[in-house]
Amino acid sequence: MDQLEQWIGTGPKTFTLLYAITKDGCNYNFFHQKCDNQGPTVTVLYNQEGSVYGGYTAGNWTNTGGYVNDATAFLYRLHYNKVVNPVKLPITNANYAIYTGYGPTFGGSSGHDLYTFSGSVNNSGGYFALNGSMSLGHNYNNQGLNANQINNGTMYVTELEVYKVANGQRKKALQEPWRKMKGWNEKFLDELNEDIVSFKSLPDLSISEARVLMIGPVGAGKSSFYNTINSIFRGRITQRACSGSAEQSLTTAYTPYLVRVRSGANLNFKLCDTRGLEESQGLDVLECNYLLDGNVPEYYQFNPAAPISQETEGFIVKPTLEDKVHCVVFVLDSTTLEVTPTKIIQKMKSFQTFMNQKGIPQALLLTKVDKLCKDVEKNVSQVFKSETVEEHVEKASQLLGLPRGNVLPVKNYENEMQLEENISILALLTLRQILYFAEDYMENMMDKRAAAQRKTEKMNVKK
Repeated sequence: MDQLEQWIGTGPKTFTLLYAITKDGCNYNFFHQKCDNQGPTVTVLYNQEGSVYGGYTAGNWTNTGGYVNDATAFLYRLHYNKVVNPVKLPITNANYAIYTGYGPTFGGSSGHDLYTFSGSVNNSGGYFALNGSMSLGHNYNNQGLNANQINNGTMYVTELEVYKVANGQRKKALQEPWRKMKGWNEKFLDELNEDIVSFKSLPDLSISEARVLMIGPVGAGKSSFYNTINSIFRGRITQRACSGSAEQSLTTAYTPYLVRVRSGANLNFKLCDTRGLEESQGLDVLECNYLLDGNVPEYYQFNPAAPISQETEGFIVKPTLEDKVHCVVFVLDSTTLEVTPTKIIQKMKSFQTFMNQKGIPQALLLTKVDKLCKDVEKNVSQVFKSETVEEHVEKASQLLGLPRGNVLPVKNYENEMQLEENISILALLTLRQILYFAEDYMENMMDKRAAAQRKTEKMNVKK
């Protein structure tokens, strides 16, 4: 929005979402019902390769099937292959700025520079195969670029949005928080700390530590979340888990991390890190199923060339309830949410099938939320007042089909040299909710065990 605001010019702008194909359907009539006669708009497309591009027009969309003159229109690229790489493609022939006979279409006469879709396009399992095209240089200055350098040569998109653009300062925060909580202060931090330190598994189940499995793409922040939690309880910034930026996962083994307080005592849960998800490798469905069931030994080194099996050394043939996973936490980077590869989302959803069958609760950790909003960047305590963070929580909820209350925004310790109260409060609030989910699972297991025992007793009586 900052970049678009700069390109549009004439002062601050507000952006109001009018239409999104994932929510409203990719349909010509739906687009015009939502977007006609709304004044200036910006169209944004997101594809599977991590590119973000689109077009701006000050003209009105209509369903008349004609051209609209607009000397201020432009096409643009914001991201290319997951990398911020902005470029503006200005209008060269204002008479053919947009065409109103299809979905959002820019250029015409000798050819459309960006033609998104016509008729109706169905969701194809996480993406939309738009039936339009991109061919630069007809009515917009291509700046020496071809279509492949904008949209990777594909009209397959994960999302298409249209925003109304109006003059005025963008709202960064709401007056009232969209998620209610207690006062954000030292007293609340102490309360969260005490709740987590006192957490214990249900005694009837003989589980010493709740096991929380963290799953997410490379660089999403799984290891950093453990480091953040461990730092809070150690009273200093720690780096026990290897974290950072890399093309491939820095975590290569199934690593259960205990959290220790300053005295050295362990808390009663384990945050279990796994190899980061990648499109062509990383954790697969079979390995995930073994992890959930407790078959995978701790510190097992994942090997793509030799997947784990019952013949693997250390394989736990008869896992106990303590070996099993009691809660799964998906981890996604909020700043790249819209361009998370479809294959990775599909992997996560395939994992969810097993989790749902086994009754394992799931949460979604949304990291780097301070990068979404300047108010949150200045003061993390504003996270539940930020309109932008709320929008990303909603998107993440829809992405994996989880309730909004299971989507937990967080800011990990990353560049800090000492602990900060607001960052710690948000992290502990998130962890406490995760432990609540694990406790719910254990209560269900206890009820199932009790029901099975009653059934056995009845059968014995009949005999």
